[in-house]
Amino acid sequence: MGQQHYAVPFLDPNSAGQVILYGVNYASGGGGIMNATGQIFVNRLSMDIHIDYFNITRKQIDKLLGASKAREHVMKKSIFSITIGSNNFLNNYLLPVLSIGARVSQSPDAFVDDLISHLRSQVTRLYQLDARKFIIGNVGPIGCIPYQRTINQLNENECVALPNQLALQYNAKLKDLVAELNDNIPGATFVHANVYDLVMELITNYDIYGFNTASKACCGNGGQYAGIIPCGPTSSLCEDRDKHVFWDPYHPSEAASVIIAKQLLQGDPKYVSPMGLKELQDLDL
Repeated sequence: MGQQHYAVPFLDPNSAGQVILYGVNYASGGGGIMNATGQIFVNRLSMDIHIDYFNITRKQIDKLLGASKAREHVMKKSIFSITIGSNNFLNNYLLPVLSIGARVSQSPDAFVDDLISHLRSQVTRLYQLDARKFIIGNVGPIGCIPYQRTINQLNENECVALPNQLALQYNAKLKDLVAELNDNIPGATFVHANVYDLVMELITNYDIYGFNTASKACCGNGGQYAGIIPCGPTSSLCEDRDKHVFWDPYHPSEAASVIIAKQLLQGDPKYVSPMGLKELQDLDL
């Protein structure tokens, strides 16, 4: 995309001045669409807080460029990448004990509908802050991550059915939401990223892509797939992280992420629609 550096994290002390014009990262481990997501993690930041933080950045851009140029910069030169949702299932709806009340009071359909409703409101709020170019990723095959394979004592080529079923249920409604937003929000473009199929392709055909395993975490501890204890200073570490589809019990490795990013840039309609990231970047609104 032509960027010289990674987007600076919003909470980085150096996240000020001209650097914010080249991108800001609001991501938070354990965060989700719903504010209750990841409550076992003390400092996680939900999507609502991400937008609160962007509102601060938005005012900083006004000060840097002046109101008119700032609005043009945000509308024409900024892409809003939203990759969120997995934690709503892993650290909320599917979490043992803590979430049993939610599962009793909400059916999967109702929970997914609640997620979509909240995400619709959140995206609309970003639009009101002059966001115009969006790429929204769906939820990956969370039943195939090392954590799920380990706690369910699965064979190497097996995945847990329920998490994947919930992901697919959410993904179907997310695709409808993206189409709805494109139809009803004037002047904005919403791109749908099919992360589920991208990651499943790597898991199913990992050897074709140069990986040695799609089941075991490179960094982690516990069980056959190092999937119980998250990556930390005392974790076991694989010899070559580029040979693992998964870096830790939950997340793809950098090598896997590069393959995913290239597919999103190139615009293969199986994985990204109605256009690829490069075309979205060049789009003159």
